[in-house]
Amino acid sequence: MLENYFIEILLYFIFAVGISAFINKILLRFSRSLGIRNKNDVVIRWSNESKPSLGGVSMFFTFLFAILAFAIYNNSAVVFDNVEFIGLLGASTLAFGIGVADDAYNTRPFLKLFGQILCGVILVITDTSVDFFHNSIADGILTVVWIVTIMNSLNMLDNMDGITATVSLFVLIACSLSLLILNDFNIDFWQIILITEIGALIGFLIFNVHPAKLFMGDTGSQFIGLFVGFFGIKALWNVPAVYQLPAWSGMVLALVAFSPAAADTLTVVINRIKKGRSPMIGGKDHTTHHLVYKGLTDFKVWLVFLLLSLLSVLVGVVLMVLLKNGIYLGTLIGIPFFLVLFLFLYRNTIKYSPPDSKGK
Repeated sequence: MLENYFIEILLYFIFAVGISAFINKILLRFSRSLGIRNKNDVVIRWSNESKPSLGGVSMFFTFLFAILAFAIYNNSAVVFDNVEFIGLLGASTLAFGIGVADDAYNTRPFLKLFGQILCGVILVITDTSVDFFHNSIADGILTVVWIVTIMNSLNMLDNMDGITATVSLFVLIACSLSLLILNDFNIDFWQIILITEIGALIGFLIFNVHPAKLFMGDTGSQFIGLFVGFFGIKALWNVPAVYQLPAWSGMVLALVAFSPAAADTLTVVINRIKKGRSPMIGGKDHTTHHLVYKGLTDFKVWLVFLLLSLLSVLVGVVLMVLLKNGIYLGTLIGIPFFLVLFLFLYRNTIKYSPPDSKGK
């Protein structure tokens, strides 16, 4: 029986990679100016070439196709009677719409923020909340803050070929492994959704690793930000509640899994505040950019984040095993792990500046 489940998972994975790659190939073939924003904007965009920002389309529609396939192949009630799933579907659709609008019309930041907050609210009212304070109002607020933070963090990290998709890929791998350990390696509907989106990201990365032919755009960063934010709650934040362990251990588990993105966002916020700039205004001052200033090629920067993401998954799995065995104090090793990773990236931003030394 278990073997059959793994075969089903493998089929969904292959299906997702194939569908995602096919959609991206079609979009590339027929797009000329569609999805291309900021053609002359070389201040914010790292690449000085304008390329279609349509990668999010494949991520979202692969997700929808997989749901449809599951509903047809299995009992559709398993899907559409699940209030958490309805919340994920609704919030994901809204996040996708926010990204489409921003890519097409460059919407005002306030409207984008309002949409992100609404995404978090949708999850809260459909029974997906961080179980941290054990208080519905406080946990609801924390959930909205978490979703908004992750959606913006991944959007900010989407500044160089392959980075956001790779970081998101490994976060989802960490969530998948966490759910497997949590469920004693029993595979459920959530696992299938995770595997599908992992496949969709791989199908996108084929076209997004340097030299990229396709960007994910806000369409992709908003959707995938909501998606990983949801599973970050379900598979990381709320693990301690299952074992009746301190809630802070789940926070550490989430911090470890999201370490590369969290370290980049924290670095950018600190450096911009130090310079008297708004953290929300873009620029070429991310940890990825400073690795290039150090002398690495764009491809090698991607490799650095690939390795950091892989290491985050490995440490996260160790913490998950410790939690399952009730050794919650052992998760404290996640804090120095994050600090070391953060200091490694932050130090480069202090030591290596742009060629013109303006550090914009």
